[in-house]
Amino acid sequence: MREDELDEGSVILRCQRGDTQIYGWLVKKYMQRAYFVALGLVGSHDGALDLSQDAFVRAYRSIQKLDPNRKFFTWYYQILRNLCFNFLRDNARHALPFSEIGDQQIDQIADNSDNASLQVEKDEMREHLWNAIDALKPNQREIIILKDFQEMSYQEIAETLEIPIGTVMSRLYSARHALKLKMESYVNE
Repeated sequence: MREDELDEGSVILRCQRGDTQIYGWLVKKYMQRAYFVALGLVGSHDGALDLSQDAFVRAYRSIQKLDPNRKFFTWYYQILRNLCFNFLRDNARHALPFSEIGDQQIDQIADNSDNASLQVEKDEMREHLWNAIDALKPNQREIIILKDFQEMSYQEIAETLEIPIGTVMSRLYSARHALKLKMESYVNE
């Protein structure tokens, strides 16, 4: 069977039967997404690489517990999320500012002008945005990363976090409101 003809359920079953090679298909499919989620949660390139890889190792060791009818990434995300939150808790004093990841994700604020002062202003706004995101509570940061940077639907977020859609909407509203307040303080300065 060709790689593009595989479905997750059959891949999971093969992994559970001991096929170590096929697990690479899952890693390859979700490695970039996992990295960017971890990067959004912890704000560190090295941390995101280590955490996403560690989560894949832990997921493989626990693959027997996964229901083959369940989406792999939804299950995997819980492992990754726990590792990221533990990392944040353990490294709270040594946390890097989120501006480290700004250029990789915020490039939607494109500069199409030659105006240097406008570029400086955009750079300052970008830095303040990442500082504001960094200052959010971890669960607020998480919901913004999933919706606005990973572009997940409300349904996907609900499945991933194992919460009702209404809770997703409520958390997202609260997180965006908190972010708005932090950004307003910058604008008013």
